[in-house]
Amino acid sequence: MEIIERVIQLANKNVEEGGRPFSCIITRGDEIIAERANQVAQTNDPTAHAETLAIQEACKKLGTEHLTDCEIYILASPCPMCLGAMYYCSPKKVTYITTREEYKTYYRDDRKYFELENFYDEYPKSIEDRRLPMEQIDHAERLQPYKLWNEKHGTNKA
Repeated sequence: MEIIERVIQLANKNVEEGGRPFSCIITRGDEIIAERANQVAQTNDPTAHAETLAIQEACKKLGTEHLTDCEIYILASPCPMCLGAMYYCSPKKVTYITTREEYKTYYRDDRKYFELENFYDEYPKSIEDRRLPMEQIDHAERLQPYKLWNEKHGTNKA
């Protein structure tokens, strides 16, 4: 429970310092590899969530993009961006303390295209039906970076 208490302390301290109420600790065994609080308000960077910052720090420290032998502890169930980052680094386990449903009475962070209550409903929609305007542009060289990567690193030699 010591890690859980530390996660809550980090979030409380961040709120006291003008930040948002989110924090993350990444451990490997009994060692804390990274601990970060949300820095969006302090840095004006909408990607500076506690989870992404802690994942970046842990990966740099360990010299890998894979956290398969690590555990991630977060204050709240993750947003889609952080969830994607967690899937990508593939930790052994993610533990969260509270849910959006529990904290929504006290905290809301809605954006023009993003409200936590309905954001996941956007994924199954076709691109044309999503709230965020998007378009695909055709270009003859669009696959060149991927072909180059495959030539250098890939196993699928086309």
